[in-house]
Amino acid sequence: MSSDELLRIAERALELATTPEQTQVTVIKERSLLAHFSDSKGMQVESFGAITVEAMCVDSGHTATATTDSPDAKSLTSVVAAAANAAQALAASGDGSYPGLPASLQPPRSHNGWDAATARVDQESAAVTGQVALEIVGDRQLHANGLWSTGEVTTAIVSGAGIKVTDAVTDAYLEVLASDGRGLCGYASAAASAIGEISSAAIAEEATSRIPRGEQTTLAPGEYTVVFDACAVGVLLDCLGRMAFGGLAFAQGTSALCGRLGTRVAASAINLSDTPRFGSTLPRAFDAEGVAKAPIPLIQDGVAHRVVHDTRSAGILGGSARSTGHALAAGGARTGPAPTNLVLVGGGAASIEELTQPIKHGIYVTRLASIKAVSPEQALVTFTTRDGSFLIEDGEITQPIREIEFTDSLLSILSGVQALGSQPRLTREPRFTRPRFASGVVCPAIRVGGLHVTGLAQ
Repeated sequence: MSSDELLRIAERALELATTPEQTQVTVIKERSLLAHFSDSKGMQVESFGAITVEAMCVDSGHTATATTDSPDAKSLTSVVAAAANAAQALAASGDGSYPGLPASLQPPRSHNGWDAATARVDQESAAVTGQVALEIVGDRQLHANGLWSTGEVTTAIVSGAGIKVTDAVTDAYLEVLASDGRGLCGYASAAASAIGEISSAAIAEEATSRIPRGEQTTLAPGEYTVVFDACAVGVLLDCLGRMAFGGLAFAQGTSALCGRLGTRVAASAINLSDTPRFGSTLPRAFDAEGVAKAPIPLIQDGVAHRVVHDTRSAGILGGSARSTGHALAAGGARTGPAPTNLVLVGGGAASIEELTQPIKHGIYVTRLASIKAVSPEQALVTFTTRDGSFLIEDGEITQPIREIEFTDSLLSILSGVQALGSQPRLTREPRFTRPRFASGVVCPAIRVGGLHVTGLAQ
């Protein structure tokens, strides 16, 4: 089903609404594949395809949504009625905080985030990708498992405020975990909007090369200089984006950036933005309310510059605040808006070895297992390492260390950045929601001084 056909479904649903001027209709078509592979269980490939119609209605500042997976006239009538009735019921409690449907102020710009070959991927070709990785790891007498997923999502949005937009995107993700039978593992992953940008052979080779040599040692709590590889940096920045740069928390006074816009919050080398059409990101033309996306500078030369908004958070903040095209759901997600195309500009370090060279006694972290908020107002978090952390001694990466736990402020981590790698790349966590929403962080490896290791990971 084409973008135009999805748009016609959305328009039919809007015509059936009792209050079309207060209604937004979103139609999403998804086709995706998810393959799990391992040398013990072989290949397991799942395919998914669906069309989802969502109606969102506004009544006295309250919003409500309803969904259906059938685009026939009866289902469309039912879904817009259900959303309207739910919004009316909420309105009985008094006025809400939603200021009304956003108008179409500027048309969305095109991007290169759709790839024909990725859209055509089937179960057979997905199995081939996994088999290549299994053979490379197996040839080295190692164990392997991994994940390979591709998706194509087409979205059409119309609203009574004049929004009428369509967009199509594709994405691909591969991760490989190689292990030596002793519990020591090497991990590698890659993400892109096109499968041609991902080499399963290269990712498998990288995973095998990262298996630690020698016996693990235990690291004592204390302060350390740490080199984070890009995969770990992406997790930290994604968490910071949701914790500090969301406009709802800022409007409610609970953001780590409240009172700090225009002040230095990071090292002067830090330039962080939300850039939806950056070359290696997973681009999008508009947000969940149909508002066009545009580049937003968040930190410039270490100085906090802006936060991102959806229609609800901008209305709560008031003044000159407007949606920046960062709604995660029609009417605004419960947690508010967030940047989904973070880009951290790289620095001058040409390699991991160049980042580790000045460190006498430190840590090299390739991957993080989990991250938990401790104090959102301070951007304070606890996070643990996973699958490949090493001692750095006299500038050299040496023996592996057991998983460790850090507790620190994400803004303090950015303030302690001493150097950045010169080659940012797209990193992504394997979250596969339905409808599918692929996002990632483009970032380099970094060296940070004065990080707090609080103990062993539990």
